[in-house]
Parts: sequence; structure tokens; C-alpha cells
Amino acid sequence: MTEPADLAYLSALYAQDRDPWHLRDGWYERRKLQLLLACLPRERYAAAFEPGCSVGEVTARLAERCDRVLAADFHADAVAAARQRTAGSPHVEVRQLILPRQWPPGTRFDLIVLSEIGYFQSAAAWAELCGLAAGSLAGEATVLACHWRRDFAERTLPTDALHAQLGDALRIPKHTSVTDADFVIDVWTASSRSVAQADGLA
Repeated sequence: MTEPADLAYLSALYAQDRDPWHLRDGWYERRKLQLLLACLPRERYAAAFEPGCSVGEVTARLAERCDRVLAADFHADAVAAARQRTAGSPHVEVRQLILPRQWPPGTRFDLIVLSEIGYFQSAAAWAELCGLAAGSLAGEATVLACHWRRDFAERTLPTDALHAQLGDALRIPKHTSVTDADFVIDVWTASSRSVAQADGLA
């Protein structure tokens, strides 16, 4: 299996701060999370996978809309924090995994959330991860990708390229796209119905 990008950089971030992206206390992250959740076309999902879950803020909110959530991060401190954050949700499991090498085999998901993970992968690792995601979809599945638009020194791939590559691998229609000054959210779904159609309004 292809190894991800340099994990030493991410480990150094966690050594400096248990929540290096301020997922818990910053308005930017809280606003982005609200938009991310609003972009999901279905009210509920049976089984979700969130690779790169960090301290579990997104995970905790996905737990409100999913019957089962599997979240994963490579860093032990992040996994411990995510487990603590979701301790009251027995249908949430948080694992320590290095992706794509340890992608859960033989598991199908009707929701995969790839948030701020792509540009920390090497090009080969991201290509492999996209293929694994495409091969893990169940039924009328949804895939959401959210990434920072601005450049930074440790970025391995531009966000537009990350999302284009993911869309090519998924081969399902794009449902929603939100382009903010700072980030992009793209959503693909295998369902042929819009939200209004699913709700009997159109």
C-alpha cells in the first residue's frame, strides 16, 4: 500500500497543540462545520466513515445524523481526544489508522467525509485513497470533501486538483458545491433525486 505524506509534520503540530486547527473554539471552524453539515443531502445515514477525524468535532455532529460512525486518525492523541468527545455516543467508533494503507477492508458506507485530509497525502496516496473510497460506497451513497483553498508550505496538492481527482474516481454525480473565500465543499451522491424531490416537494 502507498504511504501517506510526511506524518512528522502533523505529529509536530499535535506536539505543540492538542487541537492544532482550533476545531473547538474558532468561529471559522464552527461556521465551516455548519456549512458542511448543511451540504449533506440526506437527513440521516446508516454508516459513515470520517478519515482524518482529528479531535472529533465533525465526528460528534455526524453522530447526530448517522446510525453508525467510524472515525479514524493516525495520531494517538487525536484518537484519544475524539474518543473522549464522542464518549456519549455508543454508535461511534474511533480507530487509530494510517491511511490509505489501513483503510477498513470489506466495509461499505453510505457517507464518507474527507475533510482537510487530501493535501497531507502524497499524490499516489491520495489517488489510492480516492479509489478505496469509490470502492466502499453502499447504495445511494454520499461523499463530501472539504479543503482549505489557500496555499501553505506543506501542501502536496492544490484543492481543485484534489477534488477533481476524487470526482473522477467516484464516477457519481456532483450534487452540491460551495466555494468560500477560504475553503471548498464538494458533495457527490449516487442518488438521482434532489433534496426537494426526496422530501416530496418537487
